[in-house]
Amino acid sequence: MFDALIVIGGLAIWLFGLFDCARTDQDRVRNLPKWAWLIIIIIFGSLGAIAWLLIGRAKSVALPRRRPGRMIPPDDNPDFLKQL
Repeated sequence: MFDALIVIGGLAIWLFGLFDCARTDQDRVRNLPKWAWLIIIIIFGSLGAIAWLLIGRAKSVALPRRRPGRMIPPDDNPDFLKQL
């Protein structure tokens, strides 16, 4: 049972790394070209996917949180009043 979990976990990591690398833009890939990372992931399996996740994948940049915009009624909206 434990062996099956290890195999399924390895397969999940491999598939995630493969699809994540395939979907990542070439400009965001670090250290090697994208095609080289794909070959490494395919040949080395889970180890290649872990290497991709640790050193090949670009770090995600946290976007600043936007405050929801306030609704302005038409009679207070300067752009709307200019159109009249």
